[in-house]
Amino acid sequence: MPSPPSRTVLTFGTFDVFHVGHLRVIERAAALGDRLVVGVSADALNLSKKGREPVFSQAERLAIVAALRDVDAVFLEESLELKRQYLVEHGADVLVMGDDWAGRFDEFRDVCEVVYLPRTPAISTTALIEKIAAAT
Repeated sequence: MPSPPSRTVLTFGTFDVFHVGHLRVIERAAALGDRLVVGVSADALNLSKKGREPVFSQAERLAIVAALRDVDAVFLEESLELKRQYLVEHGADVLVMGDDWAGRFDEFRDVCEVVYLPRTPAISTTALIEKIAAAT
């Protein structure tokens, strides 16, 4: 009997000041398929969408995410406008995003399933950076 086809899951994030919320979304995304591919936002993309540079460089963030056991491949996300291209290039069967983006990526349902996962309550990179800055 032939084995069922594998499912590739793709998610995106900045993954700056890596925390348990990041870990949980990666673990939950990995559980939805057989292969997890993660797009890590480029420094320039983060600056344009958040108005600040990440604490850790894109090379460091790529290395951190690539080292996680649930991650099979990483790539640099250089543009929000290329999401469809990234999904197709990486053969995504499922796109996973946080529920703070709910509905924003439904346009990709023609190429893959789109799943919005609940965020980990009471934790965010911005809140962590603000807490660290206030303590110094």
